[in-house]
Amino acid sequence: MIIATTETIEGRKIVKTLGLVKGNTIRAKHLGKDIIAGLRNIVGGEIKEYTEMLNDARMQSVQRMEDEAKSLGGDAIVSVRFTTSTVTSGAAELLAYGTAVKLRK
Repeated sequence: MIIATTETIEGRKIVKTLGLVKGNTIRAKHLGKDIIAGLRNIVGGEIKEYTEMLNDARMQSVQRMEDEAKSLGGDAIVSVRFTTSTVTSGAAELLAYGTAVKLRK
């Protein structure tokens, strides 16, 4: 599966648009990680616990989006974007979305 933020795939022709595909996950903060993050917030620097959590959420969202595109018979997903939103205090959604397409073989 080719996944791209561009509207086209260089060297390939899109022959059919299959539609919007998306994948999301909602993650809540973890008390232990929050304590460590709070300490890092005081002294400065990267909050690695949150970086890791967001990276995992991004990978899971992309995988879910890819699974949806495969179920439609897609060869690629173009115009991929990411967005986040707060669901409740201490929990956030990460959404990946794009357009599933068929490519010329």
